[in-house]
Amino acid sequence: MSEPKVDVLRNPLRDVTAAIPPLDPDVWEFHRRMPGYAPTLLVDCPRVAESLGVGRVLVKAETRRLGLPSFKILGASWATYRAVCERLGHEPRPWTNITELATQLEELRPFALAAATDGNHGRAVAFMARTLGFSCRIFVPEGTTPARISAIESEGARVVVVDGDYDEAVRRSAREAEDRCLVISDTSWPGYETTPARVSEGYATIFDEVDFALASSDIGALDAVFVPVGVGALMSAAVRHYRAGDAAGGPLIVGVEPIDANCVAASAEAGELVTVPGPHRSIMVGLNCGTASMIGWPIVAAGVDVFVSIDDDWARHAMVTLADAGVVAGETGAAALAGLTALVDADLSNGLSDVGERLGPDSTVLLLCTEGATDPGAYRDIVGRDPESVGQIVTAAT
Repeated sequence: MSEPKVDVLRNPLRDVTAAIPPLDPDVWEFHRRMPGYAPTLLVDCPRVAESLGVGRVLVKAETRRLGLPSFKILGASWATYRAVCERLGHEPRPWTNITELATQLEELRPFALAAATDGNHGRAVAFMARTLGFSCRIFVPEGTTPARISAIESEGARVVVVDGDYDEAVRRSAREAEDRCLVISDTSWPGYETTPARVSEGYATIFDEVDFALASSDIGALDAVFVPVGVGALMSAAVRHYRAGDAAGGPLIVGVEPIDANCVAASAEAGELVTVPGPHRSIMVGLNCGTASMIGWPIVAAGVDVFVSIDDDWARHAMVTLADAGVVAGETGAAALAGLTALVDADLSNGLSDVGERLGPDSTVLLLCTEGATDPGAYRDIVGRDPESVGQIVTAAT
């Protein structure tokens, strides 16, 4: 059996003088009005930390967020709300729950939302459309698994499989924009920038919850944060949270990508946005992106310290490790731990020794686990048991 592949890149574009804008402080308050809101778990994984030689590993488990198995609803809900307000031309009357908001949107109907997706973002957009009384059209790349398509359709959306990769699905979804349809995309293109920026901003709630949990414990500051990178929307939010006001400070920020879809790392190495051509076939399907978001790119380029590109074997191993720690993580959700494991295992003596020092026996490391078992069959094949059999453990945010 061949050795798992890993490529480690110190970000040559890191800019400690950059002006990093803060996130909107109203996002968390908005999400508190969503149905079924509760903070997701921050799980302390001492055995994982011990096996990797670090002081503490905390997993922010975005495996069940507002009833969906991924963090994507945070960005989709905030971006949809702001886009709807703009289409109305005014802020809705004060509302305390989504049902009240939906009642106020009668004047828009019939109305639709559209998006491209590898799975989770599209399901989140479909959820928002159903909740607000809109129809929905979701475009997915060829090769999307039936389980992910069925999950999107379960929210009432019509799913269209395009002849091409994720980038082609994005191009197809863009054609849906018209007076009675809003495109809610988490990536951007020339002339379409505001909504993707708000998708990214919607992820602020994750980091506010982490801060609250840490402030409620005796854990202290974070030394490193590992974030899965697709087009860069989540990473942009992480950089804005941890670098705003002090671009040189905060924890070590590490981005994790599939080795054959590492468009952000490739762009950093090239010094400009580049496209990594497909087909992108990683099991980390939420990260199978060939082109980074142009609006998130300047923030990501300025604020990320290290990029780790990995193959699927690292993700498979991380899924099993997280299951043993009581966390159900899908293939994409396990990417942060996979990146940490690969980085700890890599030879960091050649110009990266300081990175290794940030991952020592006294370090506290945060991993963003961005999805649960979105494909239960694949999860069972990799982990060897059903996701329902993975137990709960005590969390750091008690």
